[in-house]
Amino acid sequence: MTAKILVVDDEPLLEYVIQQKFRQKIRAKEFEFLFANNGKQALEKLAENPAIELVLTDINMPEMDGLTLLEKLAEGDRTLKAVVVSAYGDLSNIRTAMNRGAFDFLTKPIDFRDMEIIIQRTLDFVKRTREDLTKLQQTQTQLIQNEKMASIGQLIAGVAHEINNPVSFISGNLDHARNYFKDLLHIINLYQKHCQDNLQEIEAEIEALDLPFILEDLPQMLDSMTEGTDRIRHLSESLRTFSRADSSNRVSFNLHAGIDSTLIILRHRLKGNDNRPEIQVIREYGELPEVQCYPGPLNQVFMNIIANAIDALDESSLKKVKGEIENNLETHPNQITIKTAAIAETDTDRKMAAIRILDNGLGMTAEIQKQIFEHLFTTKPVGQGTGLGLSISRQIIIEKHEGNIKCISSPGEGTEFIIEIPL
Repeated sequence: MTAKILVVDDEPLLEYVIQQKFRQKIRAKEFEFLFANNGKQALEKLAENPAIELVLTDINMPEMDGLTLLEKLAEGDRTLKAVVVSAYGDLSNIRTAMNRGAFDFLTKPIDFRDMEIIIQRTLDFVKRTREDLTKLQQTQTQLIQNEKMASIGQLIAGVAHEINNPVSFISGNLDHARNYFKDLLHIINLYQKHCQDNLQEIEAEIEALDLPFILEDLPQMLDSMTEGTDRIRHLSESLRTFSRADSSNRVSFNLHAGIDSTLIILRHRLKGNDNRPEIQVIREYGELPEVQCYPGPLNQVFMNIIANAIDALDESSLKKVKGEIENNLETHPNQITIKTAAIAETDTDRKMAAIRILDNGLGMTAEIQKQIFEHLFTTKPVGQGTGLGLSISRQIIIEKHEGNIKCISSPGEGTEFIIEIPL
């Protein structure tokens, strides 16, 4: 990987000399040098190139000197390191530079062998620091994920248990109620058929009660109550499927059941509201065997991606309503399409289960796509996004399941996430 080095010096000849002295490493793409004439230009270069690992800066420069630049660098990326260059007799400034965070220093006239050694040593330090920081962030993210899934699992398991008991009571009693109704209806029919005594009084009561309506409506009422309990039971099963947290061992799991349980939990967000009609969900499921995986974390990935798709469609709908987008909701309804298929991985021919989740929202720029899986990156307003969802999802798919995840999107064309899990 090419190391990016920013050289900050107001001496025009230095750029030519460095390009010549390090031409082999530049050609081998080990080093890439960028140049600025003063501290102000250096900050602009750093904003344009966040991957810069080392700043090699002179101290005495116009507009913004090296010491002021060091103060500005300390306010930004703490893993970025600076090496200062100054005249041998200027020890006071060198001491000040080291106190302001400089990693090392070089004296003029520059010994380019020393420069190469110091550059390499500094780059090695930055690389180790950034690797350690990445590992720390991954560990923190995993701890957050584990705690989140454990809390969700316990909560959902408790809710599902509490739901199941009363649902079982209602469901069991509905069956008895239906049988009792049939028995009573049979007795009523027999009575009307064979008993003629006090018929006038009975007819008056039948008319007052509107018995024909009751006999017609009661079976429908029982059917609707049965359907309601079935839906509650199905929701309870979906909650339990979603919250499975088999973190210690992989288990066989039906990916379609995981996706469906996620959609049921998000059903309230898919429904229409004041700003848009209902979001259409199109399922195009292929033939997939059960996969050996960690169901709880995998369901969390589905949750993160589908919830993000809903957010994108909400934003798109608002722009359509305001007339900021030409397409309207009648001709271009909001849709989330979920496709699954068994495929062979391009590079290794491994058999994979591919899950593609597409929305027809606003899409995103190439610049945003590069950052969406980064730790704490979010495009949502403050309070609405943590920047952890897709970072955690990437970790779950790539590190925990040895799979692949990628995003395909362009402005105005919607967004597609492709997840691949080894079969």
